[in-house]
Amino acid sequence: MARPRRLAVLGLLVTLVGATVLFGVRVAWARQAAEPRPVAAGPGPSGLVARSVPSAFASGSSTAGASSPSGLVVVDVVGQVRKPGVVRLAAGSRVLDAVTRAGGALPGADLAQVNLARVLVDGEQVLVPKPGQVVSSAPGPGATGAAGASGAAGGVVDLNSADATTLDSLPGVGPVLAQRILDWRTEHGRFSSVDELGEVSGIGDKLMSQLRPKVRV
Repeated sequence: MARPRRLAVLGLLVTLVGATVLFGVRVAWARQAAEPRPVAAGPGPSGLVARSVPSAFASGSSTAGASSPSGLVVVDVVGQVRKPGVVRLAAGSRVLDAVTRAGGALPGADLAQVNLARVLVDGEQVLVPKPGQVVSSAPGPGATGAAGASGAAGGVVDLNSADATTLDSLPGVGPVLAQRILDWRTEHGRFSSVDELGEVSGIGDKLMSQLRPKVRV
């Protein structure tokens, strides 16, 4: 009777040892499967491609968008608006869009001086003045005020950003001819040269000779 009992105990021990070894193997497999494995950097059959983030975006630098992408205009809205600053808008947007993006005009703003329908020029400054404030144009292409004198820089009028009031101030140009210039710009787009001003009905050689030193593109 003692021998069968010893055999039974031995069999039980062998079973326990085997179960322990099997459990250990399964735990080892589970740990190995849970470890992260590197992915190949180059393109392969799986279609995975390693990509790097430009340093300007990784650091959060505000200079990442310094150059305006195609199809956008970047303008600086200042003066009597709720949120003055640089705004980005779709090309072809109007001064009204820029003022709206800047939070809208303050109650005391003198909007009578602002041509809200004018098409924005990339890089310009839009000024919303307060009553009694004298608006002067800033020097340099594309950096103009948003008032009636918009488009003039250093006494020279920019044909692509000037409004009807500014064009009317040119020698030999009245309200009717100023509107024709605006209509030409609406139909053909921006002036690429001052000579194209001669294509506007009512502007002959004599008037062109007077206007040439007074305008630019």
